[in-house]
Amino acid sequence: MNSVVQVKRVVEVVKDVPNLGQRIRQAREQDPRSLSQICRDCGISRSYWYQLEGEDLRAPATEEIIRKIEATLGVDLEVKF
Repeated sequence: MNSVVQVKRVVEVVKDVPNLGQRIRQAREQDPRSLSQICRDCGISRSYWYQLEGEDLRAPATEEIIRKIEATLGVDLEVKF
C-alpha cells in the first residue's frame, strides 16, 4: 500500500514593515537595469513588483521574495524574519 505524504511549505509573510515599498523603489531606482530586467532576474512579474512598491496588501511580500529582491539588487532591505 502506497501512501502519499504532502508537506505544506511554511511561508513567512512580511507585515508591518514601515516604508518597505519605498525602500524597494529606491533600491530599484539606483540600479541601472530596466524594471523588466530586474523582474526577470528576480523571477517576478512587473505588476507584482508595482504592488510591492505600492505596499498593496493583496500582494504580500514573502521572505523568499524579499531575499530575491535583495540578492538581485545587491541591497539589504533591513527586513527581519
